[in-house]
Order: sequence, then C-alpha cells, then structure tokens
Amino acid sequence: MTVLLRWLFDMIVRVVRTLDIPLCLAIGGLMVIALMTLYSAGGESRSIVIAQGLRFVIGLGGMWAMSRVPPMRLRHWTPLVYGLSLLPLLVVLVIGQGKHGNLWINLGVFYFQPAEVLKLSLPMMTAWYLYRERLPPSLGTLLVAGVIIAVPTLLVLVQPDFGTAMLIGVSGAFVLYLAGLSWWWFVAAGGAIAGIAPVAWFFLLKQYQKDRILTFLNPESDPLGTGWNIIQSKIAIGSGGLTGKGWGHGTQSHLNYLPEHTTDFAFAVFSEEFGWIGVATVLALYLFIIGRCLWIASEARDGYSRLLAGSLGLSLLVYVVVNGGMISGVLPVVGVPMPLLSYGGTSAVSLLAGLGVVMAVRAHRPTHGG
Repeated sequence: MTVLLRWLFDMIVRVVRTLDIPLCLAIGGLMVIALMTLYSAGGESRSIVIAQGLRFVIGLGGMWAMSRVPPMRLRHWTPLVYGLSLLPLLVVLVIGQGKHGNLWINLGVFYFQPAEVLKLSLPMMTAWYLYRERLPPSLGTLLVAGVIIAVPTLLVLVQPDFGTAMLIGVSGAFVLYLAGLSWWWFVAAGGAIAGIAPVAWFFLLKQYQKDRILTFLNPESDPLGTGWNIIQSKIAIGSGGLTGKGWGHGTQSHLNYLPEHTTDFAFAVFSEEFGWIGVATVLALYLFIIGRCLWIASEARDGYSRLLAGSLGLSLLVYVVVNGGMISGVLPVVGVPMPLLSYGGTSAVSLLAGLGVVMAVRAHRPTHGG
C-alpha cells in the first residue's frame, strides 16, 4: 500500500509540476465566484453553470498543456501560430454572425470568436520579432512590429469589434513598452489617434458605436434607450452597498432591468449581490494574478519569455480596467467581458491558455539568456 501511495504521489507531482500553484489557486477562486454569479444572473439555471463549467475544464486542460511547452519550443512555433490565427479572421468576415457585425463562427457545438485567439498569438509574434532585434527598438524595428500589430487589429476593426480590436492592439503595445520603447512614442501615438478621431467619427464608426460614446458622455439624455444599460448597471453597483444584497437576491438582474447580465455586465450583478467587500475580493484576486505574471516575467532568463509573460499580465490588467470602467460609467460601453467572470467560451479558454504560457516561463527557465 505504501509503495502504491508513493507511486500515486510521484505521478501527481509529475503531472502538476509545471503548474504554478499560487496562480492556480487564484484562478480557481475566480472560477468559483464566476459560477456562483452566473447561477444567480441566469435565473438559478444549472444549464448555464454546467456549460461554463465545461468551458473552464477545457480551458484548464489548455492551460496545463501550454504550461508543459518549453518557451524555446513555443518561440519556434510562434510565426506558424500567428499566421494560422489570422485565417479565421478572414473567414469570419464572410460567414460570421453577430448582433452588430461578423464576430463569431457557428461551429454547431459552440460559437467560436477568432479575435480572442489574437490576444495570445499577437503578443507571441511581437515578442518573437523583438527578441531577435537590438533593444530598445530602432525606427525600422518599430515599423515592422507596428505592421505585426496593425494587421490583426484592422481585421478585427472591420468586423466591426472596436473593443476587442483595442485590447488586441494594446497587448502588442505592451510588448513594445517592455522592450524599452520610449514613452514619447506612446504619447505621439495617442496624439495621432486623437487627430484622426473626427475622421473616424464621420466615416468609420457605426451609429451604435456613436451612440455608446454619446451615452457615456450623458447617459441621462436617453434613459429609456441608449442610456438604459449604463444607468441600470450603476444602480446595481450602488445598491450593493458594503456587503451586498446576498447571493441570488439581486433585483437588477432577476427583474431583467440589467441587460447582458451574464456576459458584459456580469460584474455588475456580482457587485449588487456581494457589495464592496465582494468587489474588493475579486479585484484582489485579479491583482494577485497580474502581479504574479509580472513577477514571473521579471524572473525570466530570456528576452522572448520576459516580453511575452509581462505583456500577458499587463493585458489582463487592461481587460479588468476596461470592463470595470464600462459597467461603472467611467468608460464607454465597448462590449468587453470581465475575464473569467463573464459567460463565454473562447475568451475563457484563450485567457487560461495564456496563463499556461506564463506558467511555462516559470517551469522551463533556461540556464542562459535567449
């Protein structure tokens, strides 16, 4: 019996040796909170919990698989992964489905959102290119990296999906920042974006996107129309108070005042039911995961791993800030889900796969710089 137990213990250690236990515990905590929130937001439906639970299982399998791939091997595959991830972006423009554009591909069993894959493959490709160049980047290096970032970002923009395109572009920009690019370049880029904003307003933005910006500036101008979402979200957050109304007792979602309460506004549902204490707990879990990613990046011994792990951690920070700002009225509504907390398969699987890559950086540290 002792020999059998020792064999089982050794087997478990070999299976989980590439996983980062502190990260796994924080991720597991968020998943439990997510399933509780979805159960309540979905009208106490077990089917939505089971469906999301299965997505989490697939994502955890992807996380484990990616954690076992040495970064050196992943770096070798990066151009192929990046190229293959662009193909669905072309396919979705032809056969995609969505309320405001071609965003998802119906695979029969589930809906696949190709743009979510770029949140991992784009930082990989940008890190792969910059790893091979002298840092900080020269003007020529910056131009090539800009093309790597711009191609998928523009393909997502034409779907159109402004929120996801923004996050994809930011994930690539973080690689440039970690590579030592001067702040002046980011200031100049911000100025350029501000300069073309009037052109985008009249010629590029769809009417629903304009409505979201106008609603952000003054949601009370159309409280029963375009301003409804954000007004109801802020009511849900504010009514939660310090300790919340209790699990399953939120009125905004249960009485159908709050739209998209299982997806984009799931965090508002959680805020109403668990209050400030619950929100602080969730944000602490997110901050721990982000901080852990950045610590692992700082400990990496090759440039590719350092740039990739750091950019994935900072990208997660942006996702949390954008969704949190969106549901609280600080930022315009752009249709960005809260990582892991919102209902969705592709986003959860891609995020967990990315965290698996971060774990691989820690588990497979090379002895010499890349």
